[in-house]
Amino acid sequence: MSTRWQYQVVEFKPSLMGSFKQDALQEALARQGQLGWELVQIVSPGPMMALLAVFKREA
Repeated sequence: MSTRWQYQVVEFKPSLMGSFKQDALQEALARQGQLGWELVQIVSPGPMMALLAVFKREA
């Protein structure tokens, strides 16, 4: 039987200066990990845009 996965996408918005607060980003990623989510990829559509973090976990 094959494994079934759930997926979740979390958006991280940059500050007005276009940067991301490293501590806040790290805390958010750790929080998802504690909930059983595994980070698959972080996507950046372009400069000064939000980051999209893609997570998965077994269904």
